[in-house]
Amino acid sequence: MKKILFLTVLVLHSVFGFSQTTTAFFDKADTFFKTYIQEGKVAYQEIKKNKKELVELTELMTTVTVSKENVAEYQSFWINAYNISVINGVVSNYPLKSPLDKAGFFDKIKYQVGDQNITLNDMEHKMLRAVFPKEARFHFVLVCAGLGCPPIINQAYLPSTLEHQLAEQTKKALNDPQFIKVNKNKVQISQLFEWYMTDFTQDGKSITAYINQYKTEKLPENAKISFYAYDWTLNETKK
Repeated sequence: MKKILFLTVLVLHSVFGFSQTTTAFFDKADTFFKTYIQEGKVAYQEIKKNKKELVELTELMTTVTVSKENVAEYQSFWINAYNISVINGVVSNYPLKSPLDKAGFFDKIKYQVGDQNITLNDMEHKMLRAVFPKEARFHFVLVCAGLGCPPIINQAYLPSTLEHQLAEQTKKALNDPQFIKVNKNKVQISQLFEWYMTDFTQDGKSITAYINQYKTEKLPENAKISFYAYDWTLNETKK
């Protein structure tokens, strides 16, 4: 009987990616986000005062292993890992007015995630965009600590809810009049679309067509698109 139970656990682990460590990470990440994030802003000062939860979370992050074959778990883990590492980077150098105040914030500073010592850019471009090149919605859930980025949510991305969360955050961003600024047929959009143009114009689509997939009030087909400057001001809660 014990042998059968052991084999069952092995099968569950191999087929469904079941892992107590992964589950613990998602649970702890969810609690952390709910505690320190409000209305798209992060309480960096509060985290700095008591780093215990952040330290525990980043230590747990080093023990997690996820497989690309388990798409929802893999994507959820790396999205959370990126957002947590951004917060960790800000807290480690706090006070900051912008993540850009710290040289190499995105491309030089490394974080231990699983068995990799990796930068934020590597997490975004190598672990997510390169593996899933068709998934442009990553840009609405990976939060760079700047106000110009779509707001960070106060919950973890979970395998069971990831598809809904990706769709929801994309819709929220593209229906936000401060993110997509419309004046008749003149439309100002974030530099995010300029930097990652190829992600949003796959299969011959225009940027307008991509936005209209999620926007309630559709942009006119003849919309004149321009890009407004990215706001790198820290997405910090104010007391």
